[in-house]
Amino acid sequence: MSWAQLSFRLLWRAIQSPSLARALLVVAWRFRDRRWWRKLPFLPLPAREYVRWRMYTAYGDADVIPPAEDVVRYARWAAAR
Repeated sequence: MSWAQLSFRLLWRAIQSPSLARALLVVAWRFRDRRWWRKLPFLPLPAREYVRWRMYTAYGDADVIPPAEDVVRYARWAAAR
């Protein structure tokens, strides 16, 4: 699976569940690079190094792409805090 495929799966699940959509937006906003407006493409995306570190600490491999269910579970947990 690629990051694009994961994104589309999460988008589809978010369309089906507004509460999940909110949770995913909360997590996406928390993960954003704090200075996202200074770099092209001027989108609030996370820093690549940060994502690699998060994947390494969670899965033991910096290049892993998490399963959609793990992302959903984390998003619901994080949004509830």
